[in-house]
Amino acid sequence: PTFFSVMSNRFSDIELREDEGIPTEEFLESCYAIVPVLDKLGPTVFAPVKMDFVGNIKKINQKFITNKEEFDTLQKIVLHEVNAGVAQVRNSATEALLWLKRGLKFLKGFLTEVKNGEKNIQTAL
Repeated sequence: PTFFSVMSNRFSDIELREDEGIPTEEFLESCYAIVPVLDKLGPTVFAPVKMDFVGNIKKINQKFITNKEEFDTLQKIVLHEVNAGVAQVRNSATEALLWLKRGLKFLKGFLTEVKNGEKNIQTAL
């Protein structure tokens, strides 16, 4: 078994809600489940990535916990912030989601390079 095969919360297990989107709580749980990977990859090299990653998860979670029923999907959070005119404000949940998506994409790309045999961390990054 690998770290990923035994994760308690995986992105692939999230069931999308028809016409409503990605469930916020399940998404955040999957994001938190990835954090230990960053420690295993290199607590020094990945410290800035981890700090950014966790910070963005917390910003989205802070918005979610203000009204779990209203913000039960990521789409509802973004639409709420767009309608309120705060989606592009620094530290908004929408901005955090954008950066979290970029971080996840970066991590996926890095892990793909490693999986494909790249031994040099700098090259994989």
